[in-house]
Amino acid sequence: MPLFKRNVFGQLVFVKKIIIRLFGTIAYGRFNWVHTPKIEGAELFQYLPDKNVLIVSNHQTYFADVSFFFHVIHAAITGRPNRINYPGYLKCKKHNIYYVAAEETMKSGFLPKMLALSGAVTVNRTWRANGENVRRTVDRSETDNIDKALNDGWVITFPQGTTKPYSPGRKGTAMLIKKHKPVVVPVVIDGFRRAFDKKGLKNKKKRTELKMTVKPPLEIDYSKTVEEIMAQVMEAIEQTPDFNYFEKIKKQPIVE
Repeated sequence: MPLFKRNVFGQLVFVKKIIIRLFGTIAYGRFNWVHTPKIEGAELFQYLPDKNVLIVSNHQTYFADVSFFFHVIHAAITGRPNRINYPGYLKCKKHNIYYVAAEETMKSGFLPKMLALSGAVTVNRTWRANGENVRRTVDRSETDNIDKALNDGWVITFPQGTTKPYSPGRKGTAMLIKKHKPVVVPVVIDGFRRAFDKKGLKNKKKRTELKMTVKPPLEIDYSKTVEEIMAQVMEAIEQTPDFNYFEKIKKQPIVE
């Protein structure tokens, strides 16, 4: 691969790899020695197509979740699934992995700005900003960027757009699924909220079990409504609480 190869966003690939290796090295000890990883189903990552893959997951911290994903994925594609005690990220065999993140989060300081170079596709949340509820229209350039990322590789997204458990998923995820018909891989994580602070940078409780379960790709009927597809996704990532979820998300404005 040429040294100065750029990705679809014009970013130098070798810079992205340096960032992944740097922060991967920092997180490696935390995940393996400070806490205990428990991973199931990650062998699936070895058999997915190179692009048009959407990984959907619940969300518990700002940064630790994504970092753990990178460790698990790189370990799996280097032939060591379901364990991250081998630093697969050092090989960084797959560089076209992206994740959707709130722009205000990724611009909140020097460290987040550096982390954004590892593959963040930033969006302005249409429903919340600076801790306040808002209502604004979608920036189409942002959705175009997600389209680009999906057409180029794998995209990790957290449909709830928040670390608060059992929050309803945003319809934009279902609309993306209907548009691109990607391979949709649901992932369920647990333990990160207990192990780390909200940002995922500081340890709270040592020796916490960090769980990740990678499920088989969803079988989706694309003739179904956005609300029905969203409900299927939320059930798959185990974020449907004991209330009429379908009725709640139907009330969301279809602006995203």
